[in-house]
Amino acid sequence: MLTFKRAAAIIILLSMCSAVILAWKEAELDKTVQPADTALNQTPVDPEIYREGNDVFIEMTAHVTNIEISKGVTYNAWTFNGTVPGPVLRVKEGDTIHFTLRNLDPDTPHSMDFHAVHASPSKKFIDIHPGEEGTFEYKAENPGVFMYHCGTKPVLLHIANGMYGMIIVEPKDGYPTDAEIDREYTIVQSEFYTGDVYNSSLHEDPAYVVFNGNDYGLKERPLLAKTGDKVRLYVNNAGPNQVSSFHIIGTVMDRVYVDGNPRNVLEGIQTVILPASGGAVVEFTVMEEGDYPIVTHQFKDAQKGAVAILRVTKDGKDSRKTE
Repeated sequence: MLTFKRAAAIIILLSMCSAVILAWKEAELDKTVQPADTALNQTPVDPEIYREGNDVFIEMTAHVTNIEISKGVTYNAWTFNGTVPGPVLRVKEGDTIHFTLRNLDPDTPHSMDFHAVHASPSKKFIDIHPGEEGTFEYKAENPGVFMYHCGTKPVLLHIANGMYGMIIVEPKDGYPTDAEIDREYTIVQSEFYTGDVYNSSLHEDPAYVVFNGNDYGLKERPLLAKTGDKVRLYVNNAGPNQVSSFHIIGTVMDRVYVDGNPRNVLEGIQTVILPASGGAVVEFTVMEEGDYPIVTHQFKDAQKGAVAILRVTKDGKDSRKTE
């Protein structure tokens, strides 16, 4: 028969076990959602990329690196190859991609989700555990500007911590305007959250919305063009949450290829809407000298850092400080 004393002892023991389990779960959660607390700062490395005919071999790494997202503000990021965004990848329509991911993060599984390919996620976007690597093969059958990102759960946390980038699949016959283009650049919009990154990105507005990983680089080192140039931008909104109303102040977009597909053509566009993960090829002509701000017209996000400068001069060279 179960006595009162024995029952009380069992209840106390179960309560203690529950408290230990809860504390362990909280500790695991804290380790996951507080990456900025770690001292790990691995050195960035270049991806290994080479081509053999229509086969493109790409080897990338996942590791933890400190990046400066604003002057004096360092973020301990989860990265591809030590940069946020990760390296811009370029392949051609019809190529076969042989992709290897090496996980140098000693604590956390990571993976690769390419938006540019047809693949079984449960077979080819799988987690690579710390210290391991995996190789996968994909066919690049659709031209365009696509996002890639870590697909490990919770995906929101891995993207918010910096694991994303752009892959361009060049159309096999090019774009009809290729011969007209004088300059081309890439811009990736993304967000950074502070404190408890997972819960902040789940419930709050971002602290920073940036182009190419920080809020100052494309202001201090403007994109350059000369008067009369036709400029092409490959643009991607990595999110993970905000919509981008991509706009160039002082001009109208001659053509926009939605998601970078040459069949998806818009003309005479003032602003192109990019959902989270959305991409575009944007082309426009600059007729006068001056500084042309490039922004998201969600101006609360521009105020948080999503601004670049295109500097137009007679010779296409920068001889001035940013105004």
